[in-house]
Amino acid sequence: MAPIPEIVRLDALALSSAIKSRRISCAEVMSAYLGHIERINPRVSAIVSMRGRDELMAEAKGRDAQIARGEYLGWMHGFPHAIKDLEQTSGIRTTLGSPLFKNFVPKSDTILVERIKRAGAIIIGKTNVPEFGLGSHTYNEVFGATLNAYDQSKTAGGSSGGAAVSLALRMLPVADGSDHAGSLRNPAAFNNVLGFRTSFGRVPSDVRDVFMPSLSVHGPMARTAPDLAMLLSVIAGYDARAPYSVREDAAKFAQPLERDFKGARIAWLGDFRGYLPFDPGVLELCRSALKAFESLGCAVEEAIPDFPIEQVWENWLKLRAWQVGAILGPLYRDVAKRPLIKPEARWEVECALKVSAMEIADASAVRTVWYHSVNAMFEKFDFLIAPAGQVFPFDAAIHWPTEVGGRRMDTYHRWMEVMIPITMSGCPALCVPAGFNADGLPMGIQIVAPNHREMDCLRLAHAYEQATDWVSRRPPPLLDLR
Repeated sequence: MAPIPEIVRLDALALSSAIKSRRISCAEVMSAYLGHIERINPRVSAIVSMRGRDELMAEAKGRDAQIARGEYLGWMHGFPHAIKDLEQTSGIRTTLGSPLFKNFVPKSDTILVERIKRAGAIIIGKTNVPEFGLGSHTYNEVFGATLNAYDQSKTAGGSSGGAAVSLALRMLPVADGSDHAGSLRNPAAFNNVLGFRTSFGRVPSDVRDVFMPSLSVHGPMARTAPDLAMLLSVIAGYDARAPYSVREDAAKFAQPLERDFKGARIAWLGDFRGYLPFDPGVLELCRSALKAFESLGCAVEEAIPDFPIEQVWENWLKLRAWQVGAILGPLYRDVAKRPLIKPEARWEVECALKVSAMEIADASAVRTVWYHSVNAMFEKFDFLIAPAGQVFPFDAAIHWPTEVGGRRMDTYHRWMEVMIPITMSGCPALCVPAGFNADGLPMGIQIVAPNHREMDCLRLAHAYEQATDWVSRRPPPLLDLR
């Protein structure tokens, strides 16, 4: 395979600067990316519902004309961008990975898509997802499976699997994603890139009920912390359509990320003192990443919140079923559509139907106590760090791991339980690469900061990646970087 174009090698910040200064035209950028996607994407099926080349090139030339007139739209001016296929995009097919929506073309954009377009991006298509975003393995009956950037026999993770693989293989400068039970963090870990689960309200979302605090949030994905921060500056910020959205100026994320971390205190959550099972090598690899933080002058010690950790999972199951079941309930009740819904989605609805309103109230109260327990840890520690997975990328032909570390998994998502305590805390969690096992498969760790302290996560991630540089050191074998 021929070496990839120089334009495609650029990080997003460098690409944005080159476009703004007119050293590179938007048409050149689009042509380079489309050619690269045509060569790489058939091997992994990460980008789906692609728009036509002629139409995209015409839009890119239009962006060049805007710059020539002094109409620079923003940081993403001229960027080729593919939106996660759970987000409605005006005029572009949005399937949610479901055969029920395989021909659905929305008439409007979500808030997130509006903001990305307003910043100058050109939407080239969508990134693949599991059906309805359920499960951390990206496959569906509409587009098939998205394959891992490092080993095409393995899963890409999910639900932002298409986004993570597109980033790792340089088919996109940056990517958007969403996260309920690890959907930003797991695919980032499985593909050696960065994924950022933000605090509730940091990125306004179009959700079914804007007054109930959802467990799912939107966030950015990138290959570097500065790129991640810049995309967050685009998608974050208050919107009246999301009344609980954070009112802080999102421009703060465009500030420099340099900081001295000497003396910073870090708690290593590990396996929560034996509670969580791990496949061989995962925990050890994640633990080895702690040396990089110590080299920055951080003090690391093992600690966990003072709370019965098994209660977090038990109560999350009820909240998860309630929130997912409420969305999918109308499809489930339609006897013609129900058979076209995958078994895991039907199971979520059936669980929801068994949960009472009092049980939801009690589960939410437990979530509140858990939040306070985690918050109490931040009186002693500046950050918490946890593994971003319990297994390495697994065979793409299976639906989900039924056993981890010799322990049977009793649900389709239990193998990702390490993500749930962070989800339930509401705290921001940024996944950074932790390294590779002997088979060349990636893994990541989660950097967790107090609620609404995304900037702290970004700064520590930036310092960590300067000390480790995993993304540049270990590009996917599919890329020829001669």
